[in-house]
Amino acid sequence: MTASLRIATRGSPLALVQANETRDRLAAAHPDLAAPGAIEITTYRTTGDRQQVGSLSDIGGKGLFTKEIEDALLDGSADIAVHSMKDVPTILPDGLVMAAYLPREDPRDAFIAHTATGLADLPHGATVGTASLRRKAILLSARPDIKIEVLRGNVETRLNKIEAGEMDATFLAAAGLKRLGLFDRARSVLSPDDMLPAVCQGAIGIECREDDVKTRSWLAAINHTDTETCVAAERAFLAALDGSCRTPIAALATINGDILTLRGLIVRPDGSETLAAQQDGGLADASNMGRLMGDGLHRRAGPGFFDE
Repeated sequence: MTASLRIATRGSPLALVQANETRDRLAAAHPDLAAPGAIEITTYRTTGDRQQVGSLSDIGGKGLFTKEIEDALLDGSADIAVHSMKDVPTILPDGLVMAAYLPREDPRDAFIAHTATGLADLPHGATVGTASLRRKAILLSARPDIKIEVLRGNVETRLNKIEAGEMDATFLAAAGLKRLGLFDRARSVLSPDDMLPAVCQGAIGIECREDDVKTRSWLAAINHTDTETCVAAERAFLAALDGSCRTPIAALATINGDILTLRGLIVRPDGSETLAAQQDGGLADASNMGRLMGDGLHRRAGPGFFDE
């Protein structure tokens, strides 16, 4: 049969787990999508997947992991795209919208090490691998003795390099480890007090064409509103700071009843200064909270804060 809905995704094991979860939720919500072959998943190799040398900030930033997939939406080759929201630029291409979010997984960072059980156990001068400027800056603010090397690749590639002793430690999103059934490889999980997560870490977003009414109605049935609210706050915060992979920015929104709590953090790239903020508000005020908090930190930081 001809597929009724075509999903575009990256081809990594984690991306496929996320695409399969999206397919399963859509099939459960809509009987007309439950038949075999009704939903088709196609993988795309993005620029970020092809370029495995250097940090993301050096080779172009967040759009590296979304452009080819969004091109498939725009040219009609795909109907929806499934993304890790922390990879999605704050401004979407004209004609595309984020139409749904799945329930957010654990947003925290997991500590992966060859022998150490936690950050404090790393020996003086230990080597930590990461391609994240946020993780690098926060780590250097706590442990300026640490040596940082760029470490990229999919989750298992990075786990195996640490296990082989090529570096002493790294950090991975707890969400990805849990989704892949690899959470037992983490030595510990860092509290947001010690390492505030990346904006939207653990959240899966589903993008489609703005004028595709049928697909948007399908996606509306699986949208998780609490995740949508938290994502709105965090992305507004990021946008106010003009954030990208070139800027060490962290944020986490949480909901307790009808109260939204947003925490935000910016760090000088060398870890020498951090500025933090926190605010509580109503759920309907999520985007405005994020924007105001981002504007406030931007003013406090002044020009040149993110310069190397």
